[in-house]
Amino acid sequence: MKPSVKYAVIYRHRTEYPVTVMCNFFAVSRSGYYSFVNRLGKPIKDAELIEKISQQQRKCFDTYGYRRMWQWLKNNEGIYRNPKTILRIMKKYDLLSKIRRHRKWQQMGRQLHKYQNLLNRQFDAQRPNSKWVTDISYIQTKQGVLYLSMIRDLYDNSIVAYKTGTRQTVNLVLDTIRLAMKQEKKKIAAELQLHSDQGFQYTSREYFNLTKQYGITPSMSRRGNPYDNAMAENFFSILKTECIYRHKPATFSEANEMIDRYIYFYNQKRIQLKTGEPPLARRFSS
Repeated sequence: MKPSVKYAVIYRHRTEYPVTVMCNFFAVSRSGYYSFVNRLGKPIKDAELIEKISQQQRKCFDTYGYRRMWQWLKNNEGIYRNPKTILRIMKKYDLLSKIRRHRKWQQMGRQLHKYQNLLNRQFDAQRPNSKWVTDISYIQTKQGVLYLSMIRDLYDNSIVAYKTGTRQTVNLVLDTIRLAMKQEKKKIAAELQLHSDQGFQYTSREYFNLTKQYGITPSMSRRGNPYDNAMAENFFSILKTECIYRHKPATFSEANEMIDRYIYFYNQKRIQLKTGEPPLARRFSS
């Protein structure tokens, strides 16, 4: 806990416990506390707000920026403050998100089947299970590389299905599709598009046969245009910067546990700035 947050807690409870006792408990100086009090413009109101923001950041792995935190305070705590006020407080007390995003793009493999770019960067959908995007990324561990294949629904940006493996194979992709169809088979739209890049798994004969079997219409990014599949890449960027890069799993088992935990959090809890609610909230309310 940051010293500024400790000072805020002490101030909030100053009428219940001696300041000296609380300073000793939190291992901070009294002079630092009184300096904090003198600097605090609206001590009681801000102290309560600081504590709520600090608690929520711990729950969401320090991934909320000020806009997402503003949404959470408004929706869950009934606190209506100017977003810039939230930004000021989070900056002042070092409660901003601890992440930053960078991503390298790459292509690999030879083509057997090539499909038209039907999605054409239209990253929105009017109903669930009508537009999916898919991709594979890697998770570096001390034990080796773990590959993650996932499918994301553009209706609500939820993760429909995912699989991991220690090899980047066609079967990893096929198993992800089978899992998605098993989970959503009664809710699939009449025409389902599945968009991918030109990785060898997606140009394979097996991929062609499986999508045909399920009545899925493949869509494929143009060569050298990674932004055609930006929504798939976007999720991997979120996962890695908010979870993987910050905790650096040592083993495959640890990486799998982190992925399971984070995807549950992402689908069920993580507020989207565009909608003001988690991905699956829209699906359940539709």
